[in-house]
Amino acid sequence: MEDLTNEKIKFLEEKANEIRQSIIEMLVEAKSGHTAGALGMADVFTSLFFYSLKHNPKEPFWEERDKVVLSNGHICPVYYATLAHAGYLPTEELKTLRKFGSRLQGHPHRAFLPLLETSSGPIGCGLSQTVGMALADRIKNGRSSSRQFYALLSDGEHDEGNTWEAYLLAGKEKIGNLTIIIDRNNIQIDGFTENILPLEPLKEKLGSFNLDVQSIDGNNIRQIIEAIEKAKKISDRPSVIIANTIPGKGVKEFENKFEWHGKPPTPKEGEIALKELQIK
Repeated sequence: MEDLTNEKIKFLEEKANEIRQSIIEMLVEAKSGHTAGALGMADVFTSLFFYSLKHNPKEPFWEERDKVVLSNGHICPVYYATLAHAGYLPTEELKTLRKFGSRLQGHPHRAFLPLLETSSGPIGCGLSQTVGMALADRIKNGRSSSRQFYALLSDGEHDEGNTWEAYLLAGKEKIGNLTIIIDRNNIQIDGFTENILPLEPLKEKLGSFNLDVQSIDGNNIRQIIEAIEKAKKISDRPSVIIANTIPGKGVKEFENKFEWHGKPPTPKEGEIALKELQIK
């Protein structure tokens, strides 16, 4: 693994900023889509695809690749932008987001793009899917498999019972090569999570499922990578990383406002947002 030097951290922070700019451009062009979660998760996606993941843009279906499942598919602008910046598709294609006939639909469709492991629309399904993939890999390759499986979840989808059933199975089966990253941004489409259906104490709840749980600053790239690397070393149970993120991160006007969960910037708002990101 490459040393996590200050220079590498700076590179990753700049890459995350470029991805945020792409997200704004995509959403303005599409005139629809989800802003807050996509901007908030740019640091996590950057850390995965530009440091921690085992993958190869020149061979997207490489059998030994790590697998990433995005359960909350509505934040797919950050996934598409990251794939483009990582070399999986042309960056010019990003502006086709949500257009008729585009590969970049409003929720990911696995048949359209390389490296999309699942199609995701209804939230609450991704963890079950990832657990199934990890168990299938165990059947095929045994417990010594070097492949890692990552499930990226929203905090709001923990309102879904299916998510907790998947935690039960993952803990029971002691899936050591499974890492669950929760976007703990405290918002969902109708308001703040703790007002709609409280999740806290989330860390303690998850720990009771035989999971190793870390809580980190989800917009601090060093903390993200260190948490992922720690999770890789845990082999006797699944890992959960509660990534406390700022929804709308990088654009002051968007930050921590649940109203930005599911709406795009206007051209004027996009222009202001891009200027702010470019200064950073």
